[in-house]
Amino acid sequence: MAYVLLLASFAILLAGALLFTNAVEWLGHRLSLGQGAVGSLLAAVATAMPESLIPVVAIISGAEGSEDVAIGAIVGAPFLLGTIAMALVGTSAFLYRRRRPQGLGLNVHVPTLRRDLTFFVVFFTLGILLGLGAPENFEYLAAAIFVLAYAAYVRSTLKGGGTVQEEETLNPLILSLTRHGGPPRTSTVVTQVAIGLGAIVGGAHLFVHELLEIAEHLGVPALVLALVLAPLATELPEKANSFFWVREAKDTLALGNITGAMVFQSTLPIAIGLVFTSWDLDFYSFLAAGLGVAGGLLAIWSLQVRRRFNAIAVVIWALLWIVFVVAVIVG
Repeated sequence: MAYVLLLASFAILLAGALLFTNAVEWLGHRLSLGQGAVGSLLAAVATAMPESLIPVVAIISGAEGSEDVAIGAIVGAPFLLGTIAMALVGTSAFLYRRRRPQGLGLNVHVPTLRRDLTFFVVFFTLGILLGLGAPENFEYLAAAIFVLAYAAYVRSTLKGGGTVQEEETLNPLILSLTRHGGPPRTSTVVTQVAIGLGAIVGGAHLFVHELLEIAEHLGVPALVLALVLAPLATELPEKANSFFWVREAKDTLALGNITGAMVFQSTLPIAIGLVFTSWDLDFYSFLAAGLGVAGGLLAIWSLQVRRRFNAIAVVIWALLWIVFVVAVIVG
């Protein structure tokens, strides 16, 4: 029964994220935000929401093993985004290279991409280094720094987010259209955002509960399952948006959806972990984090420096994720 409910929680999360991200694109247009800001802030935070709520719900539940779930979800999300998510987006670029006007080149807002990747590498590395042990009460100061850093990132992204997306390039709102098939009303957009967020919260709560049940039944540490299963179930499906955006040559939205989530996951959730958990990382956590940072550095080389999707980078991103899965299985 636990497995059925776990699948149900996954379906709820995915449905909520689909509603939420669809409405976010319209919301960004209504707010006259540049595509860089829509991708790296609105879309990224929306798709990162389920994974971010899992550690919060786990900490609040206070159940046995919940702290391991929280830490695993916090570390696992940036790791997955910097490895297999990048690999899948790169693969989609190769699959659709003939229909993309720019081929394997990038049509992105370069300042946003540069800012995202730099923030991720710096703050995810700092967060993981704190897992080696920090002076007493320093975690609170560090958490405040992480929160302020993300606030500064948001301000910078809003100020320089690129051009606003044209209305004709937006997908129809899922919830409903106006009577004449025109653009949806703002109230409809907000309603869909609320429904999507509600589904995400409910799915996250169910996911944490069933994950603990399955971990106990299998005798597998909850931390390991959270590092592998939670990001796959919550982050990766929502990055399907990036797959379709790459196909439509909307690289700023496609990559911003991932790199913006990488920034978010490497700051605010880590701040939560520093304050509300022991933030005592084990071997698997450090391994996942190290591989995630390596994926981020590779993204800087391939996407920021060379400004194109590279076959070698795609293969290495995939291998980084496979290395961790093999290490978990062998261990």
